[in-house]
Amino acid sequence: MAGWVDPDTPKGFHRTKALTDIDKRQYKLVFSDEFEQEGRSFADGEDPKWTAINKNDYTNDALHFYSSDNARVTNGVMNITTEEKVNEYRAFNEKTKKFYADKKHIQSGMLQGWNKFCLTGGIVEFRAKLPGDSGTGGLWPALWMLGNLARATYVGSSDFMWPYSYNQCNEETRMSQEINACSKVNHYGMDDGVGRGSPEIDILEGMGGEAGKLPNTHIERPYFSASLQIAPGIRNSRPQLGHLPQKGHWYTHLEYGPVTNASINPFFYGVTLVHKPKEYTYQSDAISANMHISEDYYKNHHIYRVEWEPSDLDGSGGYIKWFADGELVSAIYADSLAISGAQIPNEPMYILMNTAVASSWGFPAPCPEGCDCECYECGNPDCACALPQGYCDNFPANFEVDYVRVWQAVNETKHTLGCSTKDRPSELFIKGHSKRYMGEDDKVPLQPVQQGGAPCSTSEDCGGVSHGGCTNGKCKCLEAFVGSRCLAHDGYDDDPFLESVETFDFDTLYLPTGVLVFMSILFVGFCLFMACSVIRKRKEEACFELESSRRGSTQNYDDDVPINMSVALAHQGISGPGQIEVPQTGSYAKQPSTENQPLLATSAQEHKVVTYCMIDGRLVDK
Repeated sequence: MAGWVDPDTPKGFHRTKALTDIDKRQYKLVFSDEFEQEGRSFADGEDPKWTAINKNDYTNDALHFYSSDNARVTNGVMNITTEEKVNEYRAFNEKTKKFYADKKHIQSGMLQGWNKFCLTGGIVEFRAKLPGDSGTGGLWPALWMLGNLARATYVGSSDFMWPYSYNQCNEETRMSQEINACSKVNHYGMDDGVGRGSPEIDILEGMGGEAGKLPNTHIERPYFSASLQIAPGIRNSRPQLGHLPQKGHWYTHLEYGPVTNASINPFFYGVTLVHKPKEYTYQSDAISANMHISEDYYKNHHIYRVEWEPSDLDGSGGYIKWFADGELVSAIYADSLAISGAQIPNEPMYILMNTAVASSWGFPAPCPEGCDCECYECGNPDCACALPQGYCDNFPANFEVDYVRVWQAVNETKHTLGCSTKDRPSELFIKGHSKRYMGEDDKVPLQPVQQGGAPCSTSEDCGGVSHGGCTNGKCKCLEAFVGSRCLAHDGYDDDPFLESVETFDFDTLYLPTGVLVFMSILFVGFCLFMACSVIRKRKEEACFELESSRRGSTQNYDDDVPINMSVALAHQGISGPGQIEVPQTGSYAKQPSTENQPLLATSAQEHKVVTYCMIDGRLVDK
């Protein structure tokens, strides 16, 4: 079982097939979360798969504050609750560059897998029920993916990074794309000449509100949007909001599902990201489709799926297809992006789930006459004119996610796991710019995931005996569980296509003849190598016992000159292993001359055997 797969996922869902007709590959489950563990927490450091953030959201005219308390598992679903609750915080004024005290009156939840679980390519599927009342605007539930080089709501990480999916050297975008293809020397382990960024794939963005005809589309509220957001965008002759694009000035070869009756989204074409100086300003595009949905999507769970085939490393090929309850919503192909030069994303992307509340989403537009639209507080009569009808009665609202599952094609090299991969590394870049990815009071972007440590009275406080136990008043988790209360299954990157030993069937093992011959050659070669090694070892350890007698010995030794044993052997007429007799005083002692002296009688007491170890004629030891 892959390291990210939830053991609670039924075996029948460990394999799937693509809904794309031309894709006949087999897909294997590589990630899942069934949200079955009641009370599971997603605060920073509690979960290996998700982080529920605690911070203000500065993006999209947000009216909410995110809290980890608003993302909890209840009744077998992930429950993201949006409620009325005041949060005071330090805000930053981009114009004055100063902090000021501010507050928001709505609290909600966001889970993100940033720098934990990322995928490049595959199938991502959710089963979810939308929050609130279908006929009331203001809530913005979303299921989406984002390139790991940007962290959602941390605007310092997304500047000049989001939503680039571009790998060409272009002087017009060189300043606005931080990691661009014009760079001949890249740092942080990245390849030179490769453009990088953080594209966005929106699987679902729900829009509630009163039914009624909308301009230039047959889609009515409620509906949901499915989008690809990329940069660089089209700069000239852009379509106006609420109007259809002019022919030849927008993306072509876009496909919309006939059963779902989806259509182009004329209310969102992207945003202009303004920076100073002017050359740092850039355009992003949203290629988006809308699908009308019924009230049932707010009362029951429905299935949302995206099938993402990444482009090749050179930017060619790839596609993205969105589905609802098994039916096509829309599709974008590589040739659809030719007008801007962008490419189908091939960046590692992480998954997000959240409910936002923003004045730019489902609120009265334009602002009603006589209303300043700067106040959005429920219960304050000065704010009522700026709020959608029934908005304040829509809290609390629960966005329920029954499961998240990810499959990848078996033996497909473009489908990979990991937030920092060999072809698209990001680890060193994030470490080198860590402050971009964390809040003002944070010391690190992510806390390490705890394994136990919460106060406890019994093992039930630690997930029960199957998860861990209570030792000395603290939870102690079993190996497969993490979190301070041991409520989360551990998760980690591994090879999801490597079958476990238990499932390998040796009865069905078959090896081709060529493989058997090759293995035989390897075996014989190994045996020969070992034999040669043994012979060499024995040769190196061969020692010669050399014995010499003073009787008949006429060799004089000079202690100023080392003995060359090979020469000594040659003088004695010895060419192989043996013994020569040497004086008791040792072979290195200078002896008096024996010339004209009688030979001394030999006896056992007058002799000493000295053993010398020689290798290739060289004295090694004695």
